Amino acid sequence: EISLFFVFFVMAPCSSIFSWRRPTPGVYVLRSKSTLLRRSYNLVCLHHHHHHHNHHNPNQISFHPSSFFRSFRISSSSSSASRTTTTVLTSTEEHSTSSSSSSSSSSPRTRTNNASPPTTTTEVAEWRKLVRWSKIKRRREGGGNGGMSDALRRTSKVVVFGGGSFGTAMASVLGQNKASLQVVLVLRDEALCKDINEKRINSRYLPDYELPPNVSATTDIEAAVEGAQYAVHAVPVQASRAFFTKNKAHIAPTLPIICLSKGLEVSSGLTMADLIAECLGEQQPLAIMSGPSFAVEVMQQKPTSVVAASTDVALAKTCQQLFACPYLRVNQSNDVLGVEIAGALKNVLAIAAGIVDGMELGHNAMAGIVQQGCSEIRWLATAMGAEPTTIFGLAGVGDIMLTCFVNLSRNRTVGVRLGKGEKLEDILASSSQVAEGVATASSVLALAQEYRVSLPVLTAVATVVAGKISPREAVYEIMMLPQIAER
Repeated sequence: EISLFFVFFVMAPCSSIFSWRRPTPGVYVLRSKSTLLRRSYNLVCLHHHHHHHNHHNPNQISFHPSSFFRSFRISSSSSSASRTTTTVLTSTEEHSTSSSSSSSSSSPRTRTNNASPPTTTTEVAEWRKLVRWSKIKRRREGGGNGGMSDALRRTSKVVVFGGGSFGTAMASVLGQNKASLQVVLVLRDEALCKDINEKRINSRYLPDYELPPNVSATTDIEAAVEGAQYAVHAVPVQASRAFFTKNKAHIAPTLPIICLSKGLEVSSGLTMADLIAECLGEQQPLAIMSGPSFAVEVMQQKPTSVVAASTDVALAKTCQQLFACPYLRVNQSNDVLGVEIAGALKNVLAIAAGIVDGMELGHNAMAGIVQQGCSEIRWLATAMGAEPTTIFGLAGVGDIMLTCFVNLSRNRTVGVRLGKGEKLEDILASSSQVAEGVATASSVLALAQEYRVSLPVLTAVATVVAGKISPREAVYEIMMLPQIAER
């Protein structure tokens, strides 16, 4: 009786203070303070009823104060959304197990029909808490400007260097994010500029998708960069040095560059961050954007996630605010080197995956070669000073899965055709788009030697691309390598 008094008059009023963890099966759960008061009153009645009528029947549910107190579990959570669960009553199943352990036999136990445990609302509560947090954060970042971020509100013009598929897709995202934003593509082809300006399509790379009316194109870079607050660089890696050298005079030292190009320069082995610093100067603000993102699916407004990496946290945050929209998430990172190495070498690994598919070696071989390639990228990236966690992020494993397993990948397509016996020269001649992995493969050997890292799969791809061995020979030699421990 004293125990019940304690439950009713002491524990119940305190129920709003504590958050109780969901108990194990067989334990009843109360949902609120009012419910606890009501159940506590019923508990008193239940105790008196069984004490006078059913205390001789072990198969019926009975209340034991000791089992009641054993069932309490206090959680350390202080969130108001999780202040919902309190353990109150255990069934005879649990109490009988602990109280009759010394007995040699036990009678079957049944639970009364009117004592079913209530369904949990923990999942719903957690989801609502997540949605509420998201709305509050979006409202704060929007700054009361109709949901528009501060960076996007302040920006009136963005220039995009290059009019390939991905540069055009990201220009389209910017144009749709803000109708008054002027987005200018800098191209070399007058005819393509005319198609974009008059027909609203990139007839060469994305002919099936209409561009926003505020996206235009020009061949005059001087006019394009005038008044621009940001420059998006989407020129292929191997052509980037010539582009920056030619147009350096038109690019202000304070103009932030958001680089979309993935790969290593063949002649120097430099990443795009090092190349831009060498061409424009160390002071040039720079962010690298990478991740699993096919241009076609971005144009189709399918959910896509990328990462913006910069040593300037504010610039990385600005990239998030400029490009983020309901179908494009932009994560943030400060590991520029890791994002670039992962984005460059995944193209080489995609060629290996394509070779496996082209030779019809099966799913086991595909999984094994991609896993090995992921490890090799991690070994090299960490040896160069990158963070291992970056390789498991969007720029690493995320982009690797997309590039290695999906037929839209240009580098994977090159590998498939190599695996089927076609010559590299014929493959490249028949493609209108650049497969960066072909050029990057030759830089892998130099990096492996410089950092003294063994890269069997990536080295094999470089050797196949160079025409030194056939894909079949490369596969055989890799499978015959000494058996080693994983690392």
